[in-house]
Amino acid sequence: MTLTRLLRPRNELLACLPDPDWERLMPMMEKVELPAGTPLIEAGTHFHHVHFPLSGLVVLHGQIENGNSSVLSLVGKEGFVGVSSFMGSQSTTSNATVFATGFFLRMRGADLLREFEHSTPLLHLLLRYTQALITQMAQTSVCNRHHTLDNAFSRFLLLTLDRTVGFELLLTHEKMAHLLGVRREGVSEAAMRLQKQGLIRYSRGHISVLNRAGIEAGTCECYKVIKTEYDRLLPMQMAM
Repeated sequence: MTLTRLLRPRNELLACLPDPDWERLMPMMEKVELPAGTPLIEAGTHFHHVHFPLSGLVVLHGQIENGNSSVLSLVGKEGFVGVSSFMGSQSTTSNATVFATGFFLRMRGADLLREFEHSTPLLHLLLRYTQALITQMAQTSVCNRHHTLDNAFSRFLLLTLDRTVGFELLLTHEKMAHLLGVRREGVSEAAMRLQKQGLIRYSRGHISVLNRAGIEAGTCECYKVIKTEYDRLLPMQMAM
């Protein structure tokens, strides 16, 4: 195994790049630890850096004037934050906030844009990721509009598991309710139903997933649509 391969970060998107492309990007990146609540992008403002999560989790969310917010998508070790940096704009209409504390690789958006314009593998990879991200946003909107809170709660748990490490999540009912745009009582009831089925264990903001397959079997088709599209567009064999 080459030194370049050994130095690969635990970011699945970067792991798909051929070695020469990764070697060019690596010196442009710095590893940072960011706590939960850190704003990475604020709607309507210019941002200068993109972030590739290694262990942290980011939520992209829309917000209205009264402060209510709703999840658009989740980004973790499968992707990066800052798609608009190579789509012709350094601003966006949504917010990006660190949801779970962790480590990230950070680089200047201008550097990513330059590499995007000169590297065919990187161009194809980032466009594939953008398509997968759009699918997540669209399906999330459909799910929130047409399916039950139990379905949305289960989908959120599964997407979070796909983007983090392990089977334990630090999620309070209040935070979940804020992001899903529903009442806290509704989230508590949904969590209680999953706990009674033996699928999760919840205690003081800690959610331990005991039976992932059971959660998948009981949720709507929206999670499968999102997962299938990510697997189709970003197969891990691209890294070989």
